[in-house]
Amino acid sequence: MITLHHLENSRSQRIAWALEALELDYQIRHYQRVPETNEAPEELKAIHPLGKAPVLEDDGVIIAESAAILEYLVERYGHNSTLKPLSDVDLRDYRYWLHFAEGSLMPLLVMQLLFDKIPTQPMPFFVRPIAKGIGNAVKAGFIQPRLAPMVALMEQHLAKQPWFAGQHFTIADIQMSFPLLAMEQGKTLAKSPHIQAWLERVREQPSYQKAVAKVGEYRAF
Repeated sequence: MITLHHLENSRSQRIAWALEALELDYQIRHYQRVPETNEAPEELKAIHPLGKAPVLEDDGVIIAESAAILEYLVERYGHNSTLKPLSDVDLRDYRYWLHFAEGSLMPLLVMQLLFDKIPTQPMPFFVRPIAKGIGNAVKAGFIQPRLAPMVALMEQHLAKQPWFAGQHFTIADIQMSFPLLAMEQGKTLAKSPHIQAWLERVREQPSYQKAVAKVGEYRAF
């Protein structure tokens, strides 16, 4: 039996979606974040030493990291599916976006989220404007100049085809869903109609709807 170790409001929503897309039987073990720190509970370290999610357990094999789990699932169980493209061009896109999500896009989004949260943390009242000013300067001078070209790249790519790896939905789309859903909530995609149309197609996927019914949709804010 496949077990998904799911931390609330986390990247593991993508794995539930992949499991539904592959029509696999699986069970979910739910974990709640520690209220004081918003971190994963210590019990997750009994499953994986880093105590992170998602973690997939399949016949005694433990796999962590979203892209690694997605690739494992499609290679082991997706032989008759279109979740991994066949053509060379689509396969190149598939691999690029599968790793772009966490390798290029997510570090900037995590940094932005951290700087957004700094002014809300406990601190002397006279320090708060300084902290907010530093955060705004970093976002304006470092994060946004790097994020804007990435948004433009994704928008241009999706203007040419409905999915990130061609004409068919693949696990590259599953991997890209997490950062783009987060960006949508932050209004970063207001001027990106092709990305917004892609998000609509994502939400229309029956497998996505089934996954959300079981683990919820990611909330960035």
